Amino acid sequence: MQKRNIKTNIRLILFPLFLCLLLVFIQKWVNYELDKPSIGCGCICVDTGKGQCEKRCGVEYSSLKQGFFCAIPHPPEWPLLLQVPYPQFRAVRTGDSCKRTGSCPVTMLITGNNQTFGQLVAGNMFSRPLNINSSDILHSLADNALGSETETRVDHVLDAAFLSKSPVDFLQPKCPSNSRFSLAIHLGSATIRKDVRCVQGLQLWRNSSSEINDELYKGYRKGNSERKINEILAAYDFVNSKENLFNVTIWYNSTYKRDRGNQPLALVRVARSINLASNAYLQFLPGPTREILFEFVKEMPKPETKLRLDFSSLLGPLFFTWVIMQLFPVVLTSLVYEKEHRLRIMMKMHGLEDGPYWMISYAYFLTISSIYMLCFVIFGSTIGLNFFRLNDYSIQFVFYFLYINLQICLAFLVADWFSHVKTAAVVGYMMVFGTGLLGGFLFQLFIQDSSFPKAGVIAMELFPGFSLYRGLYEFSQYAFNGDYMGTDGMRWKDLNDSNNGMREVLIITVVEWLVVLVVAYYADQVVSSGKTPLLFLRKQQQNLTSSFRKPSSRRLGSKVFVQMEKLDVDQEREKVEQLLLESSTSYSIICNNLKKIYPGTDGNPEKFAVRGLSLALPEGECFGMLGPNGAGKTSFINMMIGLIKPSSGTAYVQGLDIRTDMDRIYTSMGVCPQHDLLWDTLTGREHLFFYGRLKNLNGADLTHAVEESLKSVNLFHGGVADKQSGKYSGGMKRRLSVAISLIGDPKVVYMDEPSTGLDPASRNMLWDVVKRAKQNRAIILTTHSMEEAEHLCDRLGIFVDGRLQCVGNAKELKARYGGSYVFTMTTSPTHEEEVENLVNQLSPNATKVYQISGTQKFELPKDEIRIADVFEAVENAKSRFTVQAWGLADTTLEDVFIKVARGAQAISSLS
Repeated sequence: MQKRNIKTNIRLILFPLFLCLLLVFIQKWVNYELDKPSIGCGCICVDTGKGQCEKRCGVEYSSLKQGFFCAIPHPPEWPLLLQVPYPQFRAVRTGDSCKRTGSCPVTMLITGNNQTFGQLVAGNMFSRPLNINSSDILHSLADNALGSETETRVDHVLDAAFLSKSPVDFLQPKCPSNSRFSLAIHLGSATIRKDVRCVQGLQLWRNSSSEINDELYKGYRKGNSERKINEILAAYDFVNSKENLFNVTIWYNSTYKRDRGNQPLALVRVARSINLASNAYLQFLPGPTREILFEFVKEMPKPETKLRLDFSSLLGPLFFTWVIMQLFPVVLTSLVYEKEHRLRIMMKMHGLEDGPYWMISYAYFLTISSIYMLCFVIFGSTIGLNFFRLNDYSIQFVFYFLYINLQICLAFLVADWFSHVKTAAVVGYMMVFGTGLLGGFLFQLFIQDSSFPKAGVIAMELFPGFSLYRGLYEFSQYAFNGDYMGTDGMRWKDLNDSNNGMREVLIITVVEWLVVLVVAYYADQVVSSGKTPLLFLRKQQQNLTSSFRKPSSRRLGSKVFVQMEKLDVDQEREKVEQLLLESSTSYSIICNNLKKIYPGTDGNPEKFAVRGLSLALPEGECFGMLGPNGAGKTSFINMMIGLIKPSSGTAYVQGLDIRTDMDRIYTSMGVCPQHDLLWDTLTGREHLFFYGRLKNLNGADLTHAVEESLKSVNLFHGGVADKQSGKYSGGMKRRLSVAISLIGDPKVVYMDEPSTGLDPASRNMLWDVVKRAKQNRAIILTTHSMEEAEHLCDRLGIFVDGRLQCVGNAKELKARYGGSYVFTMTTSPTHEEEVENLVNQLSPNATKVYQISGTQKFELPKDEIRIADVFEAVENAKSRFTVQAWGLADTTLEDVFIKVARGAQAISSLS
């Protein structure tokens, strides 16, 4: 089958190559976008005056976004700033009119043990008047309390306040009427025009630090994109400060730093808040004027850089979770396919036990998954994905190997609860995409949140999909940091890092692998194999090969039931009772009071499919079961082949109880089911080779048996044997199913309507095969063809309403239930009465069956007439009127079947 699926397997294995190439394509596209001028260092074209354009690049020609990538051999220096709240978010108590004009003051809160000292020192913070020296504007600005509403950047190479359109704020206790002006700031060869405006700074005293803390907590306002922004400039607690002691605690406004997760993407303006307090304290001290000059900050020199994103590492956890987990629905649907099409139970009925099935299937899925993951890592490393290339390959191998084993076991477990491939596929892919999305948008947030309990993360990792996501997340983080910092990715020593969750993931995966493996096998035994949930407590059954004795063997059923049975059925039941008392017997099948009751649903009563069937079949006998649709024949066959469990009673096959020893019965049993259970991609020859091996045939014996089976069912010549069964006609599939049931010389064979859909020639050929096969085995055959039953079966049983109505060979049944001749005569309608008088003279107890347009049919009891008398009477009638046609026939098996079925159904309806 895998040879037939080689293209599918190759596509599956090469799927990672396609995904890796997709990542490379996306990476190239991302790099192309990042190389655009709008993202790199800014450049302009300067006219040299000679009609030529000189390209000049640098910070002075760059936008705020571009300047980050420029080469800065001599970083500029920038004055320190305070973080001023936006005008619309500033704290006010006198109404919101100032927010519409943008003239609201900014608030600074003050407290301490000594209010006089605190207010005097705080009053020195904004006391310096703005004095601009045109020859050195930057130094003039640096000596003052400046602030800005703009959000900060990740560095101080270019402060956003001096490059944005918003003005720089100059804080004063009270602003004059003309409090806004423009300055020209020189930066290298470039000149920046910057507006400076006065903003009133209010310093408000509070009685305690807790009061300030409470006010700050309540001072948050909702900004854009659901961000929370504080409305207070800063707060100072001078604690126990005095003239000879300076002790201060500062609250700073950090709500503008664009924090994403736990990784701040921008600096915080804190330094000027500290410097204001220090300078204010020095100015409070007596004596000469003292100052702590903290005028500028500047970045370290740096070369020109380009923005590069390792897309595979950034996208790794989510994308690679989907890639690896897509094996799960592949394994799941494969298992459910065999279950839905009953291929597994077909293999089991021909001797394949659960242990070998699990080992073979597990080994195949593990091989495919291992090759898949190996190709994934090799392809990803070959094309340069850092996710694979930087992390230690041995850690990757251990992690992937453990997870694919866990994933296979999980598929076996989940497959027990599905019976349709489409449903399993939908659920499987929902698990794949759901796990990835929940991992990326929920679980990852908990991993990154240092305040979230580690035990909670580990508890979430008990779900296999999250443990996979956590492992891939660790790989991606180490690969991304390794690429960014120029170091290696994850190594074994890194597993000792408390922040590395890989060690916990490996331990969880190993434990879950073993636990899920055991639970999946147990669930398979209970759900698929139909064993009791307490199978691990069941005692080992004794070998029943040499004995049929059972404690309940003498039970004959209810008294009413026995009274309703016919003599032949009662004799069959007594024979079963006698056989059960014997220590050994040549009978291959013995059914003892076998019953099957289906529980009622939706308010309907219980359905009695089989009502106390007792039957004994010796070796070499073909027993035919006749009955109308719904009589219970297929339910009986399904109980005998292990598809369903009997409600009560039991049956013994070769001395083995069907309730406890079906695994051993399967080794000597052949089945031709009512519906063909075949692999569409396997040929007829391959089917027979497979099932022949299950019956312990090998070598020359196997080859000979397969060829003889193909010849016997006329599938050997014309290349039919090597054609895939999916291309067979219905009759060819039926013949192949019969050949499968007989290969390997099984001792017991069940054939459920084997000739359905066959043409007359093929049917006669099939009959010859069955007649030859029954010489050394017991065969139970169900059919609706009376001709087939009479031709093949040594004994027949008519089954109606779940009960065996009669048992015997065809002649016995026709003699017992068909003790009459059928006389038919066709005349003109005017002579119908004369024909009826003729029949009454031949047999006073004759019964008219039907009459239509001069044709009349009568049943004549055999014990009342002689055939010669009938011929003589007809000859005399021809002399009196015209006889168009006449006939005298013996009772057919079909007549017996109809008579018994109608009688049984009539009794059943009365009861």
